[in-house]
Amino acid sequence: MATAATMNPSQAFAPVLSALATMSSSADRSSKSQAHEYLERFQKSEEAWNSTFAILQSPQATDEAKLFAATTLKGKIIFDFHQLPREALSQLRETMLSLLATYAKGPRPIRTQLSVCLANLAIQMLEWKGVLEMVVSRLGSDPSSIACVLEFLHVLPEEVTEGRKINLTEDELRDRTAELLEQNAEQVIQLLTQYAQSSPEAARNPQLMECITSWIREVPVHVIVQSPLMDVVMGALQSDNSFDSAVECMCAIFKETRDVDENLETIKALYPRLASLQPRISQAADEEDWETFKGVTRVFAEAGEAWCVLVARQAQQFRGLVESVLECCMRDNEREALSQTFNFWYELKQYITLERYMEARLQFVDVYSKLVDIMIGHLQYPTLDSGNNSTDLFEGDREAEDKFREFRHHMGDVLKDCCEVIGVTECLQKSYVLIEQWVSEHGAQAQQGKVPHWQKLEAPLFSMRAMGRMVPKDENIMLPRLIPLIVQIPDQEKVRFQAVMALGRYTEWTSEHPDTLQDQLNFIMAAFRHPSKEVVKAAALSFRFFCSDCAELLKGFMTQLQEFYEQVINTLPTSSQEEVTEGIAAVLAKQPLDTLYASLKGSLDPVVKRLMSMAQTATEKEQKLAIADHLNLVTIVLQEVRPYIEPSAPSHPCVEYCKEIFPILSIICERFVDFVPIAERICRCWRHMVLSYRIHVAPLLPQLAEKLAAGFSASRQGCFLWATDSIVREFSDVSQYVPETTVKAIYTFYEQQATTFLRALNDLPPEELPDVIEDFFRMTADVLLYHPHNLIPSALTPSILAAASTSLTLLKEEPLMATLHFLRDFLAYGHPDIPSSHFSESDGTYTNRTNAPEIQAAVRQLTLASGEEITQRCLTGMMYTFPADCFPDASGVLLALFQLLPNETAGWTGRTVQLLPAGSVAPQESERLLRNIQQRIANGEERKIRTLLQDFTNSYRRRNVAPREGLGRLDAVRFRFAG
Repeated sequence: MATAATMNPSQAFAPVLSALATMSSSADRSSKSQAHEYLERFQKSEEAWNSTFAILQSPQATDEAKLFAATTLKGKIIFDFHQLPREALSQLRETMLSLLATYAKGPRPIRTQLSVCLANLAIQMLEWKGVLEMVVSRLGSDPSSIACVLEFLHVLPEEVTEGRKINLTEDELRDRTAELLEQNAEQVIQLLTQYAQSSPEAARNPQLMECITSWIREVPVHVIVQSPLMDVVMGALQSDNSFDSAVECMCAIFKETRDVDENLETIKALYPRLASLQPRISQAADEEDWETFKGVTRVFAEAGEAWCVLVARQAQQFRGLVESVLECCMRDNEREALSQTFNFWYELKQYITLERYMEARLQFVDVYSKLVDIMIGHLQYPTLDSGNNSTDLFEGDREAEDKFREFRHHMGDVLKDCCEVIGVTECLQKSYVLIEQWVSEHGAQAQQGKVPHWQKLEAPLFSMRAMGRMVPKDENIMLPRLIPLIVQIPDQEKVRFQAVMALGRYTEWTSEHPDTLQDQLNFIMAAFRHPSKEVVKAAALSFRFFCSDCAELLKGFMTQLQEFYEQVINTLPTSSQEEVTEGIAAVLAKQPLDTLYASLKGSLDPVVKRLMSMAQTATEKEQKLAIADHLNLVTIVLQEVRPYIEPSAPSHPCVEYCKEIFPILSIICERFVDFVPIAERICRCWRHMVLSYRIHVAPLLPQLAEKLAAGFSASRQGCFLWATDSIVREFSDVSQYVPETTVKAIYTFYEQQATTFLRALNDLPPEELPDVIEDFFRMTADVLLYHPHNLIPSALTPSILAAASTSLTLLKEEPLMATLHFLRDFLAYGHPDIPSSHFSESDGTYTNRTNAPEIQAAVRQLTLASGEEITQRCLTGMMYTFPADCFPDASGVLLALFQLLPNETAGWTGRTVQLLPAGSVAPQESERLLRNIQQRIANGEERKIRTLLQDFTNSYRRRNVAPREGLGRLDAVRFRFAG
């Protein structure tokens, strides 16, 4: 292997430096893209071995270029180790040690990358014995190089843990892990202790803390806790320089003591040390040192999480820990550290609400009671300074406002935990007291839109809303007092919003307490006239909940609800229109069958009339989108209103209405067939007609099939296939209600749609038809399920398999998954058992069915013709293009091929591997793969081939396709290097 001394630097890396300069410059996107592609190719090339060393040793190269070189070198050692002859490894090791010494004083990012390089070299260079001794002797004797030793010790356990990236066998990796970690653990602890005791500065070195943290998993935790290093960690918590890394170290120690029974003595030794940190909580809060406060909070919270079961068992002994976490919550004025405690409160609640820990629950009732008060206090919106004339609570910082709103919902989850510990009634009482207190103090001063100190009213309203899910329907102490209070609150935007949302959370309770329904519904319906859009949206959501949960109470008020619906529906934003429609549909679903048609017609006719009016004048995109949104309202009702009617009944009231509106939907579809949102919404509506009313929609089938076929032929949009699939699913089983002629007609209809699809795929590249491909293969998988005897021998099937093979070149996940699922299903028919079971209505059992020999033979013959191309597409897809979620199904297709035609598929696999670019895979690696495949076939272990292929393609992809590290960072203008 050459070094920088043997080459001309300008020839070695001048193009690399030029590309790096382009990436960091203000060059145009095209130039940067070309530079990026060049650097990616460079990182995977063999010449990069020499060039990276040349850059690292060149005084002319910038720090950014050197960091890129170090990162590239790391990728070479991890992924391209096979490119080096074994005799070059010793020289590589010497060069690495020399480079580390050169960069001992920094920049630190480069030093870290070089340490990672050396660690990965140590993992893979199996002949290198005494790794730790050599590194310490070469770099530890010089005080200026001690940082390199600490860096190496820090990264070594992490890199060994990530050893699956490296191309070692499981046995080699296991043995190397034992050599590098287990056999060195005691020596590392001694080294770190000696270094810590060498000087006060060494004891406060953040690198030392990082080393201890890295080795905690490799050393029994009690060894570290009982060693002098524990005092070092506690001392580091007192130093600003090492505080953050010491917090990480403490938390890592706590995690290792999660098995409390095994680590009881260690916990007893740790607990007094932890308790000594309690004064830091108030100190940091008083000094408004919020970074320190966050760190201290995290230490207590993570200790509590780790020892949660012990806290539940020994509540009195560990009460101090729980109170410390509570104090952290109470003193967090900036609400920056609070979230770190949420998981602790949840975990503790999970234990102390169990019967066996009832005593602990009683011990902590007062703590959780105080926690409710603290959380409600933190829920309050900020208050503006008296001299600030602005009404913007967050002074224009929308990100801060969104963060606060999201944060409140997490605090609401803590309130739910409190409900389980101290009871819903007590928690609700706290909300009630605060609301009542505000009313007594400020209610008289409230005027229209001007509500003093509204934050103190809004927060308990939010808390009540947050706890709604926990309140049982039979709560009869607080809610009968709270609900009347809420419907009388003053009209300030955020308060009104919260009140409306809160009422929406208690609709299940209201369904059992109808005496409160009228006042609540009046309050919510009045909110539809509020000038605030947010309040109107809240009203729509709560209206939906009221109608859904109280539908039985409201079913007699259908006429009034229809009038209200017609008045407001066109004044609402789209999402609110849908929510109000869902509410109306819930009440419609409770209507008696003899009046259902009239109720359905009375509710939807205004919507359909507006659709007709809109369709006559729509020319602009916004107008067409409005039609699509309005169509969705019809679909929502058809989805929700689906009463059961015997299949033998002569008619269905909903289908009778569908017959009326079908011609209107057909006309709209024909007019706007080239506008995808409208076509999709109409197909969705038709699909749900079939899914909701099933056999009763049979009279509509001829018209529906005609419109779906015409729509797909005219638009080539997948939604028409999606709707077709619902018919295939519903009407493909011959029964007393579905005659054989209908089933045959449906298969003929499928062939018509399939022919149109194949023509479209012949005219256009698959990249232009991803959604159509997805919908076609999902539909075809269903046709295969219901009509295998028609589809498999069909003259269309070779073309369908060719289309599937072509579709595997796509990069989009959904069509790939649909195609792969179809191929797996198809190949399953090459075996004696049909892959789907048969349900017997007579005895209610499922039985496997035997597959006809001619079907098996047809599948095998078709696979022989198309199998090699499918094998190539699946393997290369797994190596190059498939999204990660497609790997299981792609390997499933390959497994199915091996199970059906093992020797032929082995040959196809071998020929595919031979097509890979030279140098991308070591010859011995491909030979090992093919040899192992043959062994599995000979032993009848085809299922194990799947794992072989997954491991091979994953390894290939990591080495040759996945982006290497370092390139993304170049988008930044400059780096900040710490020495």
